[in-house]
Amino acid sequence: MVNPKGKLVIIGGAVDMGTHIGSEENINQPHYLKFFEFGILRRIINESANKLNSLVEIITTASQIPELVGLEYIKSFGQLGVKNVGVMDIRNRQQANDAEIIARLKKADIVMFSGGDQLRLTSILGGTQFLKVLKDRYFNDDSFLIAGTSAGAAASSNNMIYKGQSKEALIKGEVQITGGLGFVDNVIIDTHFIQRGRFTRLFYAVASNPGMLGIGLGEDAGLLITGNQIMEGIGSGVTILVDGREIANTNIYNVEMGTPVSIENIRVHVIGLGDFYDLDTHKLTIGLAAKNLFDVVE
Repeated sequence: MVNPKGKLVIIGGAVDMGTHIGSEENINQPHYLKFFEFGILRRIINESANKLNSLVEIITTASQIPELVGLEYIKSFGQLGVKNVGVMDIRNRQQANDAEIIARLKKADIVMFSGGDQLRLTSILGGTQFLKVLKDRYFNDDSFLIAGTSAGAAASSNNMIYKGQSKEALIKGEVQITGGLGFVDNVIIDTHFIQRGRFTRLFYAVASNPGMLGIGLGEDAGLLITGNQIMEGIGSGVTILVDGREIANTNIYNVEMGTPVSIENIRVHVIGLGDFYDLDTHKLTIGLAAKNLFDVVE
């Protein structure tokens, strides 16, 4: 895959929006969410070429409560000084090919995918003019930024987990993987990762293809991914990286369906605010930005 010129922000869900949207989506906001003004949405604005003058479009396709979610994002960005925020409530493939929607997409500085069901995203947007134009802008326009939280993050990679209970995830056949939207290659992303105990889901996904880096995004944890293949930790939460390149052995390919899977020598990293991970060299650099930020907000 050619490295994109645009920027991508993936978020594990329950992003600190300075609102009560978490309760409406049956998400309990962690107690440590306490610096909205310095958080992920602020960073998205700062990374945009036009900053506070950015045209933001919210994509609520994944959500079952799109009207509410859209209004909350408008309110949250408004609190941060961004007034030009629209909502694209795309509910079917016909709308994803609509000329008016495409015209709005071509003008946007930031496109943000809300949470919900990632399979709705891929089944509605896959193969449409909307996704074609979105990817064309992302890969060729250095002023363009895509962000996604929860389902919006999970669908960002070429391969996507869409099904699998955490407690049975290391049983062969329990985790289901399909194609994602294709913004980032050679990774597979899970969300609400720590809060919902999804470690085994990502272990299974990586064992099935050790060439993919597993990214487990915690709530209000995000990664900013730039065209030079550097991922930067943002937000108040933490992200778990699962590296399968040095797996010594696994029986995933020869055990029967319904049988537990064994994995030898899988590597795990923890990345937080201000840390950097190079997708090309697989090197983690631990930074000091988190300490500096908490010094400011406490």
